[in-house]
Amino acid sequence: MIYLKENKMGALELRDSVLKYINDADDRLLKVVKAFIETYQEEEIVAFDIDKRPINREEYKTSLTEAEAEIKRGEYTAQEDLEKESQNW
Repeated sequence: MIYLKENKMGALELRDSVLKYINDADDRLLKVVKAFIETYQEEEIVAFDIDKRPINREEYKTSLTEAEAEIKRGEYTAQEDLEKESQNW
């Protein structure tokens, strides 16, 4: 019976291995790697909404932009008003 030794690379070894490929890569491969990383980062879960739905980086940025626009338009409730309102709950 033949047993194969598992190749368990740690993060540092894996990073070194990937960097060797990148250092030797042509423009086409570098563009593919860059696109993959950008897509990975955009799809990465960075937060959850109030309904516990995951939010990726792009959705988070959009949500922040919308919230900032609402604040500029005065569409918010001041803390004092919210505290008064909460007394009637």
